[in-house]
Amino acid sequence: MKIAPGIHRLGPGLVNSYLLEESGEITIIDAGAPGYWNDLPAELAAMGRSMTDIRALVLTHAHIDHVGFAERLRSERRVPVSVHELDAKMARGEAKPQNQKMLGIGLAALRFITFALSKGMLRATPIAEVATFGDGATLDVPGAPRVIHVPGHSEGSAALHIPAQGALFVGDAFATLNVLSGKTGPQLAPFGSDLPRARESLAKLERLDAALVLPGHGQPWTGGLAEAVRRIREGAPPH
Repeated sequence: MKIAPGIHRLGPGLVNSYLLEESGEITIIDAGAPGYWNDLPAELAAMGRSMTDIRALVLTHAHIDHVGFAERLRSERRVPVSVHELDAKMARGEAKPQNQKMLGIGLAALRFITFALSKGMLRATPIAEVATFGDGATLDVPGAPRVIHVPGHSEGSAALHIPAQGALFVGDAFATLNVLSGKTGPQLAPFGSDLPRARESLAKLERLDAALVLPGHGQPWTGGLAEAVRRIREGAPPH
């Protein structure tokens, strides 16, 4: 699905993987669900590109619904995979998410579970080799995203800012859909290791210039980062 010039999305909006194009080369941001592998060639073709144009896969964090087809892309296509240094062990399968909390379970959870089953999300495939990055790095991949470390959802959660396109890939720093309750609009993602810290990390995003905000779950947000953060803070439960 085309989101903006040079940006496409895999998936219906429950679990998002993005394709970012610059000068005919592709960076994939998050690998979503394993089943998206089958959707990848057609989405690339819609961009006038093919598998041979993929240069990098960058993970906003290493949870199961973001690593998706990462190892298959790395092993079969020799595409390098990178993740924040604090999530590298999780990406390699050497550590598991810690202290996971859940927000708002409702009937929408059944839809998410059905989707997860259909797309092979029952178990993460460890990524045998990952490169790492730190806060503030500008990555040498198509699009040249700048890393903003936003811990809370996971220790190594990162947002990726593309100033040239006015876009920000926030991963699960916040969502516009709670896949468990069905609630829409800017909100903390429904899973997280340290929800108070995730709220604190929003301060690193609210002054960024990004007209297009692309979350890991839900539809794009175009109402401004400051407004998104305001809504999340006003809707936040007490600590």
